[in-house]
Amino acid sequence: MRTRAGCWLAALAAALLLTGCSRGTTSANDNAPPAKIEPAPDQGVYQLPHPEQFPLVRVGTRRVPDELLVNGVVTPDVQRTVHVTSLAGGRVVDIRARLGDQVAKGQVLLVIDSSDLAGAISDYKKALADEVLSRKALDRAQTLHSHGALAEKDLEQAEDAEAKAQVDVTTAAERIRLLGGDLAQLSPVIEVRSPVAGAIVEQNTAGGEGVKSLDNSPSLFTVADLSSVWILCDVYENDLADVHLGDYAELRLNAYPERRLRGRVGNISPVLDPVTRAAKVRLELPNPGGLMRPGMFATARFVSTRSRERMVAPASSLLRLHDKDWVFRSENGGRFRRTEVQAGPALADGWQEILAGGIHAGDEIVSDALQFSSTTEEM
Repeated sequence: MRTRAGCWLAALAAALLLTGCSRGTTSANDNAPPAKIEPAPDQGVYQLPHPEQFPLVRVGTRRVPDELLVNGVVTPDVQRTVHVTSLAGGRVVDIRARLGDQVAKGQVLLVIDSSDLAGAISDYKKALADEVLSRKALDRAQTLHSHGALAEKDLEQAEDAEAKAQVDVTTAAERIRLLGGDLAQLSPVIEVRSPVAGAIVEQNTAGGEGVKSLDNSPSLFTVADLSSVWILCDVYENDLADVHLGDYAELRLNAYPERRLRGRVGNISPVLDPVTRAAKVRLELPNPGGLMRPGMFATARFVSTRSRERMVAPASSLLRLHDKDWVFRSENGGRFRRTEVQAGPALADGWQEILAGGIHAGDEIVSDALQFSSTTEEM
């Protein structure tokens, strides 16, 4: 009994001791100072001990024309392009020009042995024979009528037959000329000639092939005068307001990036492509020396006749980083803030347009953004 009572008293004393310790710990925690939360440093702000090492420049404003960059393709001038066809069907016996050749006006492109022309020549010869016969009949009728041996009605019939025979001859001769034949040298062989001087930009026939009539048949050749060409550009509907008839565009060919060309907007299509939602804008320009060839890609920079006020800054003050444009704006106490902007076209004097961003006209920014960025990375 005594042993059990002693154990019970020892356990009670230990419980009281633990309770006192717990109360003391809670009291200490209640008297601790509150936690202090410090904000993380702004990664876009730089504090420099010697900010005078970096020259500053003020963001200015200028009235500059609206500009737009689009892609285009060189195409022949439709008004200077001719599709060469043959009205007579037959078989090609000789090809005298090939795709890409320069041809003169009247030069023979190919030779065709035409069954259509052979039939027209046959009809012409028959018409001539009938006309000779009707002429003799008319002469005989006139002689008999003059001696009173032929009635007036019979003379009029002879005259009518002669007139119809002459019409048949004229019609047959015209058909030969239309098919490309020569009345001075009747032959079923046709020489197809180029109607204009230029380059052959398309060829749809080869030697020995059959040439059909115009029904469902493509042109044999396409000859284009490339002394003047078009550049067709795709301008999306959101940008059409920036392009106007009469505006000029500066052109750069992918094949000759160092050459600078200039074209004038001659037409803006009234219809949009239902897939790309773009309209065709036509630039017209001369092509001395044949520098531009059909199918070449070009980049066009449209310069509008209108202008508007825009912010400008030296091109060296902009830094291209992670597909974005940045400037370093000066703040009080040697602080600089990296600010995102939307850069526009570059100007001829080394300045660049700023279309939008977190800066305003009159703000001071670092004039050499690349040097500033390199220096801050080393710090």
